[in-house]
Amino acid sequence: MHAAFFLLLGVALARFLLRHPGGTRTPWIIALSVVLAVLYVLGIALDRPRRATVRRRLWLAAVVAVVVVLVILAPSFAWVGVPLFYTGLRTLPTRAALLLVTLLTGLVIASQLRLAGRWDPDLVLGPPAVSMLATAVFLQMQRQAARQRALIDDLIRTRRELAASERREGTLAERQRLSMEIHDTLAQGLSSQQMLLQAAERVWESDTGKARAHVHTAASIAEHNLTEARRFVHDLAPADLAHGLEAALHTVAERESGDRLSVRVHIDDGGRTPRLPDRVQSALLRIAQGALANVREHSGATTAAITLTLLDDQVVMDVADDGHGFDPATLPDAAAGVRGHGLPAIRARVHQLGGTLTIESSPGEGAVLSAAIPVEPPDA
Repeated sequence: MHAAFFLLLGVALARFLLRHPGGTRTPWIIALSVVLAVLYVLGIALDRPRRATVRRRLWLAAVVAVVVVLVILAPSFAWVGVPLFYTGLRTLPTRAALLLVTLLTGLVIASQLRLAGRWDPDLVLGPPAVSMLATAVFLQMQRQAARQRALIDDLIRTRRELAASERREGTLAERQRLSMEIHDTLAQGLSSQQMLLQAAERVWESDTGKARAHVHTAASIAEHNLTEARRFVHDLAPADLAHGLEAALHTVAERESGDRLSVRVHIDDGGRTPRLPDRVQSALLRIAQGALANVREHSGATTAAITLTLLDDQVVMDVADDGHGFDPATLPDAAAGVRGHGLPAIRARVHQLGGTLTIESSPGEGAVLSAAIPVEPPDA
């Protein structure tokens, strides 16, 4: 539109100078053309169609006034007003813009009739038809642009709401994960310490050596819990995994073994366990810790075994014991009470990794907990 305006202005000025080289109106025409060009350049600098300020409307009024004066002096300048259709439609409210379009169209009709010197229906009907078509196209494009802006705003708002929702869900998931981490480490360690110290208190007078052994074991567990707490501060990774999953399982088995319970570990992985993802190794270690804590506190077992088997597409961990067993149908589906994080926490941890948890047991027959977690094939 800017290029068309200056082209039409230059053509009109050249036409006038060629036909009226020495006329008395020539200096005025040249001066008004320069003024109009300068005003239009200033308008380009003020071009803010979404912010139709009073300054810009005054500028448009000045431009239209100069065009009207030019058309009165030289009718051939009437076509210079055509690009102002769009300027008015972008700057003014719809009704005011339509009035401006009507004024400029009438100016074009009058100037063409004046140049022709006779009545011509084409000159009377042609410019209104063109202006109506141009105005309709512009208004339709403007409505489409407004709908597109509204759609983009809705998409941006929806994306922000979705991001906020994902952040909330991530926060809740992280809280749940931390609660399971704390239960499987610090809480179980504190529970073990409490049981050992209570046992030491009961035999303190009768068997000082055993009492001291209980206290020594409780101090060892406290030291391990301190290491876990420090690791939580850094990266929340299991401290036992510093030397790999196999060593971590042996460490857990050794720590859980005592006078009443003996824990064995069997690894069948072909040396591929270190290639498991860190989150899978961490989950397997926590599952073993939680399962052994349940064995120690609830089963009355004397022996337990951890078996880790790495297949092509999944890793399977079995924790078996020779305790008094239970009916799996009576297990809770969710945490209940202070000590409700055991099996529900293990189940949630397995499901987070897309795995399956199976529990086989019956009263008096011990129990086997089996967690199968999918992994990528080693050669993938």
